[in-house]
Amino acid sequence: MNVPLWAWIVLVAGTVLVIAIDLLFISKGGRKMELRPALIWTGVWLALGAAFAVVVGVAFDTKYATEYLSGFLLEYSLSMDNVFVFIVLLAFFAVPPAAKLRVLTIGILIALGLRLIAILIGGVLIAQAEWVLYIFGAFLIYTAWKLFHHADQPTDPAQSPILRFLKQRLPVTGTYEGSRFRVRAGGKWMYTTLAVVLVMLAGTDLVFALDSIPAAFGVTREPFLVFAVNAFALMGLRSLFFVLEGLVDRFPYLSYGLAAVLAFVGAKMLLKDLWHPPIWVSLAVIVVVLGTSIAYSWVKTKPPRPA
Repeated sequence: MNVPLWAWIVLVAGTVLVIAIDLLFISKGGRKMELRPALIWTGVWLALGAAFAVVVGVAFDTKYATEYLSGFLLEYSLSMDNVFVFIVLLAFFAVPPAAKLRVLTIGILIALGLRLIAILIGGVLIAQAEWVLYIFGAFLIYTAWKLFHHADQPTDPAQSPILRFLKQRLPVTGTYEGSRFRVRAGGKWMYTTLAVVLVMLAGTDLVFALDSIPAAFGVTREPFLVFAVNAFALMGLRSLFFVLEGLVDRFPYLSYGLAAVLAFVGAKMLLKDLWHPPIWVSLAVIVVVLGTSIAYSWVKTKPPRPA
């Protein structure tokens, strides 16, 4: 896949433009997004991400369009798992409603920048030494095993090494000061609890990126497509947060489905010299496994009808 420089420029500029529109018009004023507009915009971002497959197919080839669509569905599902952790973090730190949107926005922007760097590094490594794919594959198998065995255990932010490090290294006020990340107190600058939440969000997403980026490279080896699926998956993360905020207990089996898909992608990477399934097989596995885990979760957690 020969991607010209202008295509990279258009993709990055388009991502920045969409985020700017989101910031200036969709969630103007920093207010909490209500459920109905959150559902609408989640659908818009999801449709936009899926529609980019048509652009890839027309500009390049249907093979790459299928690779992109497979990667997008996988990354979007991983983003759902990511959002559940975000919900736990913001509830743990009791972030005020007025500050949620700002900290989510900045955290996602930082995550997008970090992922772009990680994707470019990963693309260079694979181009220079293809054996790196074996490391990625083994890591995904390990991640799948860990996710499967801890899928039913709730995340405890208090045990996070990031939080312990921040408490040891930074002067923290332990309070919220509106939407400010830093205040001057006693003649010195101190960081508010919101700053701690921001670092936790960015750090958590970086940890997720260690899983999601190798998984994306397992579906397609094109850095352009890997960045595209990550960009489109992250675009709708804020609206998705407010959709899923009240539904965190309705998807207990999603992690099992993600574990199965990561194990499949990891095995495909490890067996790349022996097994070459068509790309539609990967797409079918992702759709069937994740769709089944989401549907099963929804049915199993459906509240009983009142008598």
